[in-house]
Amino acid sequence: MSQSLITGSPWRVILAFSVPLLIGNVVQQVYQIADTIVVGRYLGVESLAAVGATGSLLFLLLGFAWGLTSGFAIPTAQAFGARDHAAVRRSVAAGTILTAVVTVVITALAPLISGPALALMQTPDELMAEATTFTQISFLGAGAMMFFNYLAAIIRAIGDSRTPLVFLTISCGLNIGLVLAFVGAFGWGVAGAALATVLAQTLSVLMCLEYVRRRLPVLHVRREDWSAARHDLREHLRLGLPMGFQASIIAIGTITVQVALNTLGTDAVAAYTTGSRVDSLAIAFLQSLGLAVSMYAAQNLGARRPDRIRRGVIQATWLALIAAGLLGVFMIVLGASIVRVFIGDGSDAVVELAHGMLIVNGATYTLLGVLFVIRGALQGLGHTLIPTVTGIVELVMRAGAAIALGGAMGFIGVALSNPLAWLGAVALLVPAYVREYRRLGGMTVNPIEVTATTTIPIIGPTDGSMVVDAVVTAPIPVVKPKRGIRRVR
Repeated sequence: MSQSLITGSPWRVILAFSVPLLIGNVVQQVYQIADTIVVGRYLGVESLAAVGATGSLLFLLLGFAWGLTSGFAIPTAQAFGARDHAAVRRSVAAGTILTAVVTVVITALAPLISGPALALMQTPDELMAEATTFTQISFLGAGAMMFFNYLAAIIRAIGDSRTPLVFLTISCGLNIGLVLAFVGAFGWGVAGAALATVLAQTLSVLMCLEYVRRRLPVLHVRREDWSAARHDLREHLRLGLPMGFQASIIAIGTITVQVALNTLGTDAVAAYTTGSRVDSLAIAFLQSLGLAVSMYAAQNLGARRPDRIRRGVIQATWLALIAAGLLGVFMIVLGASIVRVFIGDGSDAVVELAHGMLIVNGATYTLLGVLFVIRGALQGLGHTLIPTVTGIVELVMRAGAAIALGGAMGFIGVALSNPLAWLGAVALLVPAYVREYRRLGGMTVNPIEVTATTTIPIIGPTDGSMVVDAVVTAPIPVVKPKRGIRRVR
């Protein structure tokens, strides 16, 4: 069921919202972990490296799709926070149209460029055949990933972070069963691993659609809503495209890292693949906290509660710092043992390299925690410029460090590219949010109650990244201000 993020203790609301996101994020990693364990155990290190060699290329396009659909949900959250149900429906219609268009483009074009792109990345010849197969099947099933991410995003936008977790957990169980059957029993190799994930994600889409139909009338699009105004589509693209490009920019940096790894040999690729799987589990809470802050900021912006945004972001930052410290210690102490779960015995060189990467990342998780929270807050408030610029900074620093340090220090030099990229992004994000914090402090707090037919003006940033042109078309009854809150005159 939908719930409001505009009441209650900010840190409690954000934490409660982020916990299902955390579990869902971990469950989603199980998709990849299941592939990694089964492929590594049944097919060997070379096949494991082949699957790992596709990670950056998949992230380039599928990461763009994830960022895009997350951006499409921000206007939905703002409209829901303002209690403007008509705007919620229009937002859902606009986002659905745009998600369908992007799905068609990716499904049609991405499989065709898989082979040439992997070759351009200097993928070792012995890995090319399996890597190409895995990539092409994954791209052909991109529609399932696109629509699950979009449906989950709009369900979360109205305050429900638990239901997508339930559906994801069910589909993950199916994925594990399918990958064991396709790879272990049927002998379909890496193709079976990719196909298992696509089928499992398709099930999650069907479950989301049925849940929306039965339980969430606020998201039911009416016939007239499909005739989306040009402004609706433009506004969704304005928020979605920068978030998508940001993910792609980061992915380009990751591709550079992959190229540097490919020159270091199969052990280095396998170590980075395995280390990244473990690392992604460790940082899942930080990612979830960032997404929760984004939805929290968007709903409170729509509800005209800048005071809650200011308090919530500060409290979420402390949560991120505490979690990052604990996660870092865990990875440094137990990282090697966890890596062995993936690849078994007899690969000591791979374990040593992967653990070194986990030590480097674990020692700097605090940077990543701040990055996720501040970036999520700015995105929820409608900012696009600074988050996009920080993506470019990450690209430059990650690519430069991977090439320069990788050549001088080998694998550990490539691993250092991650914290250096995080440091560069944080150096820009913190001053940007300090300015936004001051701007929010100067805004008048005006909690409102609206009807479903009332159009609410969206309060946007002042850095030129958002145009405010909505018009109030019906009287807005204002609730009696609480003590200490100024009434708008």
